[in-house]
Amino acid sequence: MKRIAKAIAACALALAATGCAAPYYWQAIGGQLELLRKREPIEKVIADPATDASLKTTLARVETMRRFAVDELLLPDNDSYTGYVALDRPYVVWNIVATEEFSVDPKRWCFPFAGCVAYRGYFDKAKAERFAAKLAEDGYDTSSGGSTAYSTLGYFDDPVLSTMVAGGDQYVASLLFHELAHQRLYVKDDSEFSESFAMVVEELGTERWLSEHAAPADLERYRARRQRREQFGELIAAQQTRLRELYASGAPPEQLRSEKQRAFETLQREYATLKATTWAGNADYDAWFAQPLNNATLASVATYTRWVPALRARLEEVGLEQFYADAAAIAKLDADARAERLRAWADNGRSPSSGETSASG
Repeated sequence: MKRIAKAIAACALALAATGCAAPYYWQAIGGQLELLRKREPIEKVIADPATDASLKTTLARVETMRRFAVDELLLPDNDSYTGYVALDRPYVVWNIVATEEFSVDPKRWCFPFAGCVAYRGYFDKAKAERFAAKLAEDGYDTSSGGSTAYSTLGYFDDPVLSTMVAGGDQYVASLLFHELAHQRLYVKDDSEFSESFAMVVEELGTERWLSEHAAPADLERYRARRQRREQFGELIAAQQTRLRELYASGAPPEQLRSEKQRAFETLQREYATLKATTWAGNADYDAWFAQPLNNATLASVATYTRWVPALRARLEEVGLEQFYADAAAIAKLDADARAERLRAWADNGRSPSSGETSASG
């Protein structure tokens, strides 16, 4: 009851700060309260004879994962992920990303605690789809997708969700490391930095976790998937650069639309070549490329990958503790200064003379 009261008080504060009781905020409050209301201690779920055996096994590993996150990754030691919530849907939230027709930069939505972010989340799929349809009517490119995890950035004790556990131990561990990294460092109004920071911590944590708790073949498969994810991110970054140059050309709208379509056809060909050659036919990203592609689908990827190379380079150069200190330091800079520092880290990472200290060593 104390947790629910805390949630209600925080939500009321959020509504007061916005000056309105908009339907969007009420659905967000309702979604959060649902998670708190359904939350059960993991040990109680494990002890329940009716709990599925595979779920018991996964949840029993969560305590080990949490302790690993604290001891090995220096992430917050709190009550997050000590509870479990069973949901009757495949995703906990559906996120909407939108861009203008001739821009690759996402529209921002601002909230009392999270600041301005590059997406808008809904606990109900139908409501998300209606919002995306309205944006499309207004001329925006839109992208929508479900998320299996949901974070309150440490404001509440986030539970393990049924939507998280279907992917197995490695998937759960990666999600925990990612979400706890947000609790370690989150920068309001900079989704690209915050998500890239969490991605880099997730990668390091997953590598170390698999090295200690999985077979060598599992680690090699993960490394191969991570390499494909990096190369996919490079495709997206190159496409955004291509489109930025096009949109800045000053061409009339009709020409921009035509060239925009050709640019996405080029991206499809580049993916087909990468898949057939470097990836030897691996189909990890076929579903992504099968959807209608636009500026917003690019932004939905770039939000999580833009600064990963820069932050990974810094982590590999200075090690984990100093990396956290350096990331916290640039988090205090304004956006332009932070971006300049991140570009310098990326350039240093590409330099042959860059440091050779490994963050995992």
